[in-house]
Amino acid sequence: MEIRHLATFLKIIETGSYTAAAAELGYTQSTITSHMQTLEQSVGGEVFTYFNRKLQLTALGKELIPLAEDLLATHDKIKNMQKTDGLCGTLRVAAPESLTISRLGPVIKRFSQHHPDVKLILTNGTCGENQEELLNGRVDVALMLFPAMAVEKCLHHVLTEEKIVMVSAPDAPEQFKDIQKKQSDHVYITNEQGCSYRTMFEQHLTKQNLLSFQTMELWSIGAIKKMVMSGLGFAVLPYITVQEELENGTLKVIKQDEAFEPIYSHILIKKKKWVSPIAHAFMEAVIDSIPSTSLRPVPLAE
Repeated sequence: MEIRHLATFLKIIETGSYTAAAAELGYTQSTITSHMQTLEQSVGGEVFTYFNRKLQLTALGKELIPLAEDLLATHDKIKNMQKTDGLCGTLRVAAPESLTISRLGPVIKRFSQHHPDVKLILTNGTCGENQEELLNGRVDVALMLFPAMAVEKCLHHVLTEEKIVMVSAPDAPEQFKDIQKKQSDHVYITNEQGCSYRTMFEQHLTKQNLLSFQTMELWSIGAIKKMVMSGLGFAVLPYITVQEELENGTLKVIKQDEAFEPIYSHILIKKKKWVSPIAHAFMEAVIDSIPSTSLRPVPLAE
């Protein structure tokens, strides 16, 4: 068994198939199959099986994952021991759109300037999707907007509270209670299911025994803001994503009697025996970009 066999094993898990792993690694499919046969001979059993024509991990394969990750991390650490030209490699980051457009731009710019040999791949998803991607090993760092939480198997920092506001066009009613009285005149414009602040607002309506609104789902915060500015309805968004529009008067905050549940920005790295120095450096860069008075470290769950 060689290190490359373990790398192939983890790449199959990441991509979901031998074919996709072969394409990403630049191997033929017969080479991928050969790697897995050698690996299975070394560990004494199958690491993959098929169920209804779908590739699945065996119990032995699941047990092998953390060991393979640790060995590959140690291998990378040894390879980089003598490097004096800074960090190099690939960093995969998953973040919600709200944090990508409002906070990550300057961080990524500075990080890339300080570490030009690091290739950064950024993907957007809901907070739940980003956490799943992290735990499955498909990304190295995940950012989330979520209420206070403790996360097992992760290095976890709460960055800051993200104020959530209800916004509308300037000529809309000042108070949410006035919007409730004429629900047919106001559409709730929001993003996809699974968004943390959408879930929070809909739970808020339920707790307050308020009727649900006609809902329009859009694909981006930019599209949501444009539709709200047109006067069609209202949206519930992180303040930082609408700050510019509120300041120039193209949107306004709708006042309400009951406060929303607090939501915070979080950054997570999967907890391993050896944490990638690239991921650790990126986490520090993100933490340093938030005012120190707002940092709230969360104890790690063992």
